[in-house]
Amino acid sequence: MSSRWASFMKGLNDYYAGPYRKTFGRAQRDEDDHFMLVVLAESLGVPDPAAYYTAELLPAVYEDFHAWHQRAGMERSPLDHISCC
Repeated sequence: MSSRWASFMKGLNDYYAGPYRKTFGRAQRDEDDHFMLVVLAESLGVPDPAAYYTAELLPAVYEDFHAWHQRAGMERSPLDHISCC
């Protein structure tokens, strides 16, 4: 019975969220870009009063840094201490 219920729930999700999947993906990417900007603000020269707390989040954003700076329109890494290109 649980597999039928799971299949039914998946079908409902596909029916209702399917047309908006691209919009949801774009919204998630925008949110991730803003998070990246907040974490890297101090490194980019923007004064950040929460830099002490965001410094521990730097390892979490390093793997996505290359895609982020290319989406932001920067050919090369804007940071001297992070060279991904």
